Amino acid sequence: MLYSSISIADKYDYLSDRFRAAYKWLAETDIKALPVGSYKILGDEVVANVQEYETKPKEEKNFEAHKKFFDVQYLVSGVEAFGICRTQDLTLKEAHEDKDLYFYNEPEYSGEIILQEGDFCVVAPEDGHKPGCAAGKPSHVKKVVVKVAL
Repeated sequence: MLYSSISIADKYDYLSDRFRAAYKWLAETDIKALPVGSYKILGDEVVANVQEYETKPKEEKNFEAHKKFFDVQYLVSGVEAFGICRTQDLTLKEAHEDKDLYFYNEPEYSGEIILQEGDFCVVAPEDGHKPGCAAGKPSHVKKVVVKVAL
């Protein structure tokens, strides 16, 4: 799945060498056996962050976005609701420029997808996203967020 607006459809190459390196690593790595941590795939340009956590009610989570990286969010195990909204429709709540992490207030309208084992989505800097939400009841999740530099 790829979420974007047709107005920027040709802005990014989702099959560039960086993305191909990320997809290849996800497909060929035994992620279930990997401990939580950070793994360089292509120097500092493509880095996989393995995470484990319990999903939380949507009301406890915030929309976020990044300006310097794409996220390839890949669910290894568990079930997660994943909110999505264009950043142009969001109001900035908190900025952590040093971490390339921006939090936003809840918008009037947003959508969501349900990620299950083996699913992934790619979010661009223009895509606000709300990861880690419970899809009904909380679930233990193992996930990889691959950061792909612009």
